[in-house]
Amino acid sequence: MTITLLRRLGPPLLGSVVALGLTPPANAAEELRIGYVAPTTGIFAQVGKDMVDGFQLYLDDVNSDFGGAKVKFIVEDEQAKPDTAVTRAKKLILQDKVHMLVGGLLASSGYALAPVSTADKTVYVVPVSAADDLTQRDLSKYPYMVRTGWSSSQPSHPFGQWACDQGYKKIAAIGADYAFGYEVIGGFQRAFEACGGQIIQKIWPPLGTKDFGPYIPTISQDADAIFTLMVGPMSLQFPKQLAASGNKKPVIGGGTSYDELVIGHVSALQYSAALETPKNEAFVKKYRAKYGKVPSYYSETNYTTAQMIHEVVKNNKGNFPGAEEFVKQVAALKLDTLRGPVTIDEMRNPVQNIYIKKVEKKKMFGYDKEELWNTVIKTYPNVSQFGQFNKEEFLKTPVYSRDFPPCKFCN
Repeated sequence: MTITLLRRLGPPLLGSVVALGLTPPANAAEELRIGYVAPTTGIFAQVGKDMVDGFQLYLDDVNSDFGGAKVKFIVEDEQAKPDTAVTRAKKLILQDKVHMLVGGLLASSGYALAPVSTADKTVYVVPVSAADDLTQRDLSKYPYMVRTGWSSSQPSHPFGQWACDQGYKKIAAIGADYAFGYEVIGGFQRAFEACGGQIIQKIWPPLGTKDFGPYIPTISQDADAIFTLMVGPMSLQFPKQLAASGNKKPVIGGGTSYDELVIGHVSALQYSAALETPKNEAFVKKYRAKYGKVPSYYSETNYTTAQMIHEVVKNNKGNFPGAEEFVKQVAALKLDTLRGPVTIDEMRNPVQNIYIKKVEKKKMFGYDKEELWNTVIKTYPNVSQFGQFNKEEFLKTPVYSRDFPPCKFCN
């Protein structure tokens, strides 16, 4: 799918200017070509739609004008497959001559796209793919990459402390068997065990699992609570099947696991559609009116990413300042966004609020009916990707994986 927004100064007019011996001034506005990769088909198509819709809504809000530059927004279907993401990215760079790549859904896609950015010296802006090491141990490999979303384990660090504060002692974890699952659960485990808790079990259903029948009966009865990390359709199917099994234990989880779904479930993330700020209320109403649904985190992070790109291009009078300078200027931004105040740390990852959210049925923003909302019950301000841990010591340990941290309290 390609979305094209025509440039202000079209090729015929530009050609006439050159033919007359005139040249545009050095600071003249140009066309800004943004190549966007998201899964628009397959099991993650709805997530991909939210990603594209969030970015497109921002473009609509500013009439696709970034400081005088008209935006050409080119969307390619990466199908949530790393190899496909690479193929689509190369097409955008070589054929469409984009100024930057944006997007990628899964952590594995982020790990695949970042080397393309380096090889082709093309900016890669990362609104969703949360792979920890992109902005940690592997940062030096990716000089043209900057993250505008989050790192996988970032919300899990304060969430682990929150779980201790609730009095939980033993927790069983179940999550999708790939990098994102390892990093979300790993961050929670590190923080929860640092404050005295114990992860007593880790269960890894394959990515895309539909039937959790083989897994749910194995969840330890000794656990005080269950921590889950599901993505895509898994996040709809697992909680329903868990409830149908008769589970009575509290359920908490990574922020992608519950999207206004199961009453009482608690999660952590840098955004909730239920944030009670004038800016977010206006966004929710506008997004819902246009797309017929409450915005997800995928919608917000892409809207905010477009805002960040706009800010840099506007500061350069509608010009793209070059890959290295663009990354440098994004990293220097300090913005008040839909999710709250955001800055970028020295390793090019956002520092931002993390919200602990509980699914409740309530009326919000003047809507007539009671609906399910991820109500914010606690805010941890200005959380970095290292959370409460020392950065230097953190980086000396391995990236979170199936085996790290080791499950020393597992039976």
